[in-house]
Amino acid sequence: MMQSWTIRLILVNVVIFILSSAAPGLREQFALVPAEILQYPWTLITYMFLHADMFHLLFNMLGLFFFGPRLELEMGGRDFLLLYFIAGMSGALLSSITPHTPIIGASGGVYGVFLAFARFWPREQILIWGIIPVEARTLVIIMTAMSVWGGFSGGGTTAHWAHLGGFVGGYLYLVLRDRKVRARRMKFVVPLPSFGQSDIHRWRSIDRTGMHEVNRSEFDRIMTKIDTAGIESLTPQEQQFLERFSRL
Repeated sequence: MMQSWTIRLILVNVVIFILSSAAPGLREQFALVPAEILQYPWTLITYMFLHADMFHLLFNMLGLFFFGPRLELEMGGRDFLLLYFIAGMSGALLSSITPHTPIIGASGGVYGVFLAFARFWPREQILIWGIIPVEARTLVIIMTAMSVWGGFSGGGTTAHWAHLGGFVGGYLYLVLRDRKVRARRMKFVVPLPSFGQSDIHRWRSIDRTGMHEVNRSEFDRIMTKIDTAGIESLTPQEQQFLERFSRL
């Protein structure tokens, strides 16, 4: 099922392409010229919704169509949108390497989406031209090399630096997101008490004869584990099991 923000982005891009085709002046007014970002700061966003022709639009929207829904479902709508726009703006900023060249297209955001897809599912098989299978992580490496080569060679009209900037912005956002997720999880971690030799002696004094057969078997297994691997090898659940019976 197509996720909500993915389909909205596709629809907005299609509608704006139709409008800009009917009024070509829109492209000139809202395209990004890196040297003029301070004068026209809104072009950091608006350039992402403009496309040169139908093929340009089709390429970017197919990327969103194939990789966006699964990624949005994994990340959530808010994080997915942040990734998309940060990657797109990063593409705009890196395009400052060619400061006077007008830039349009959703490629920066779409490249950020694809990078995130490859990070979550690195071994996913992607069919190039619907025929050649390539792992997602391998395709990212190939696309990065092509963007670097195209950017330094300066050939063609493709916004290679915007593509590369999309990868850079997407990667940085994912790193920061991972740190925030880990920090949130740490808030809910309850520190476990430390145990030593005195606790082992206390656990050995537990009367196992009154235990249910299942609990007695588990008790014997845990004590054997202590003997062979040490007290530090116990899981929190195993520690709680011993503590529960030591208080009886």
